[in-house]
Amino acid sequence: MTHPRKFRFAAQLSKAPDGTARSWAEQARKAEDLGYSALLMPDHFGDQLAPVPALMAAADATSELRIGTLVFDNDYRHPLVLAKEAATLDLLSGGRLELGLGAGWMRTDYEESGIAYDAPGVRVDRFAEGVAVVAGLLGSDGPFSFSGRHYTVTDHTLQPRPVQRPRPPLILGGGGRRVLTLAGQLGDIVSINVDLRAGTGGPETAPNASPGATRQKVAWVREAAGPRFDDIELNCLIGFVMITDDAPSIAQAMGPTFGIDPADALHVPVTLIGTLDEMVEELQWRRQEYGISYFSVEADLWESLAPVVARLAGT
Repeated sequence: MTHPRKFRFAAQLSKAPDGTARSWAEQARKAEDLGYSALLMPDHFGDQLAPVPALMAAADATSELRIGTLVFDNDYRHPLVLAKEAATLDLLSGGRLELGLGAGWMRTDYEESGIAYDAPGVRVDRFAEGVAVVAGLLGSDGPFSFSGRHYTVTDHTLQPRPVQRPRPPLILGGGGRRVLTLAGQLGDIVSINVDLRAGTGGPETAPNASPGATRQKVAWVREAAGPRFDDIELNCLIGFVMITDDAPSIAQAMGPTFGIDPADALHVPVTLIGTLDEMVEELQWRRQEYGISYFSVEADLWESLAPVVARLAGT
């Protein structure tokens, strides 16, 4: 499958290296200097910076680096509040926001905060309404109204207005058919993830990251998107990188974990294993095979992957 887009890379960061504002700014500048297109942040209640002020600080420290989330949890903010924060970030960053939204998944966030951890179907229902509200407010210059089961907005004109028109790009991500269908219908960037409905992100998700599962997820996005599929940028978060000259041995060990043949283990999109040259070839293969051209790299991996980013970004 061909989905011809140039490669982009995002550093998925969440903490200041030494706990200071200066180190957070220096980290953002380094990501920009190394060729990363964006700095993206998760949205959890654990040991991380709060996304909105941290993203603004990263934008202030850089000149071209895009800022965004992978992803804001819909349940933590009313969508009108989030839309106002997003518009403000886009304005103050000079139009560099990529707004990632998700249905919420990490059970411990809900348990620690006391926010109700509803069944997946309820959270996705609420997420669908939240996306409609955020997209509607950001994309409407005049009054916007919405009436749903979970949210009601009445004749609200969002101020300030975002710089990007018709609105900042939406990153919608997930691993289940329903969320990916919504993402295909409404997203500008679709992040292909594992299915996290269990709420833990543990080993049980491994089989859902197989090449076969990934092809199925892209097919769901394609079906939902219809003619606009070629306008969608496909993203994936790489959570495990191993630079080695013995990739076949690693693949042999990985195969049982993912429930796949070892030959397919090197094509699991959430991992990247091999020499730097092999990694370059593998990402080119993934763009050709899956259509994924935008890769986010976890916080402890982004610097080690810099040589690959330097070779592929923009090609």
